[in-house]
Amino acid sequence: MVEWILRSNDHQGLPFVVVDKIHAHVFTFNSTGHLLGDAPVLLGFAKGDDGIEGIGDLPLSRIRPQERITPAGRFFASLARNLSGQEILWVNYEQSISMHALRSADPKEQRLERLTSPTVLDNRISYGCINVPAAYWRDVVLPAFTHARGLVYVLPETRSLHSEFAMPISQHP
Repeated sequence: MVEWILRSNDHQGLPFVVVDKIHAHVFTFNSTGHLLGDAPVLLGFAKGDDGIEGIGDLPLSRIRPQERITPAGRFFASLARNLSGQEILWVNYEQSISMHALRSADPKEQRLERLTSPTVLDNRISYGCINVPAAYWRDVVLPAFTHARGLVYVLPETRSLHSEFAMPISQHP
């Protein structure tokens, strides 16, 4: 995926992030494609590649578990502040999907334990946002996007990369 992004200049010379939902991992690159860092992530509770229309207008209490999807796709992203004043990286504004540092939430959810566990089976907990370790947020994501907007590529889990990103199918196995 990264090779295609760089070869095609799909990132338009901007910093970019690749979120691998299957492996619950994020990779952040600078504008020239140099890897700045990678980390585990927490993702939307439900599997799927398509977000729910109008979900960004619903209060969290009305979002059903099967609707808590981290949508796949290519998104222009920029830093902003949420309604609580916390810094976020907007990924999909219409669906209220952002990337942000792991926040203290309901202790029963054990988000920090899920994020640091050796398996990806427990990394599905959010309403769709991409939660990253606080140090990764502070040391990698913030510096990469502080002076520039960029792109976030969320890899699909039910479709192929080729169909999601209109990538040409390689003629080599």
